Formats: sequence, structure tokens, C-alpha cells
Amino acid sequence: MLRRVFLATALAAAFVTSASAATVEYTAKLSGRSEIPKVDSKAKGKLDASFDPASKELKYTLTFEGLSGPATAAHFHGPATRSQSAGVIAPIGGANPASPVSGTVTLTEDQAKALRSRKIYVNIHTAANPGGEIRGQVLPVKAKKTAPAPASAPAK
Repeated sequence: MLRRVFLATALAAAFVTSASAATVEYTAKLSGRSEIPKVDSKAKGKLDASFDPASKELKYTLTFEGLSGPATAAHFHGPATRSQSAGVIAPIGGANPASPVSGTVTLTEDQAKALRSRKIYVNIHTAANPGGEIRGQVLPVKAKKTAPAPASAPAK
């Protein structure tokens, strides 16, 4: 009996651990109008990322095009809402990043909290716009709703 209780407890703990450790998908759409102050730029960019709450690793791919010149830097910033600016959390791709750029950054507990609170943003800097040419808030990807299965016809 004690063995069954122990086994049931171990299985339940494993289930809770694996359920809570599921990765969370994030995205950001970057534009000049999201910069502070707004930048008149035709450039655009996109961040696709996945966050592992257990390891606090944020894996990302950043793509961009149409900048006024080569990118001089790209960063994660936070904590900040869309209308605020904040310090650098981590660089993206080192000096002069080229699209696409992929990598992994390990967040602190406070940074992970900021990510979950939608208070992290990404921006890309150029020589013409050293404060940032395009920016986007990192937001969770909304789960796609699946249509319910059609009801079967009643039996005759």
C-alpha cells in the first residue's frame, strides 16, 4: 500500500513539473512608430522566441529589413511598457548584427517576471538612429483556437 502511495506521489510530481516547465512562445513586431520617440522608417522586423521557465532560457530569432543602414546593435530592454524606455538586458547578435540573428539568453528571475508581465522590448540601432530605428514589445503568442469537432448526428 505504501509503495502505491509513493508511486502515485512520484507520478503526480513528475506531471506537475513537466506541465509547469512547458515552454512559452513569444513574438514582437518591430517598427519605427514603436520607438520612443517615433522614427520615420520603412524598416520592419520580427522576433520569434520561446522561453523555458525552468531554465529561464529565452531562445530567439530576430529578422529585419529596410533599415536606413546596417544595424549597429540590437538589444533586449526592460522592464518597460510600450510607452517607456529602459536599460539593456542583453545584446542580440553582438556588434553590427545581420538578419537573421539567433541566440539564447538566460534571464534572471526579475527579467523573467518582466517578460511574463509584457515589459521587455527589442530594438535595433543604426548610425542614423543611434537610439533605435525600430522597436517591438515582446508579447506571448496567443494560442490558436481550434474549431470544436462537429456534433455527430443523433442515432436513429
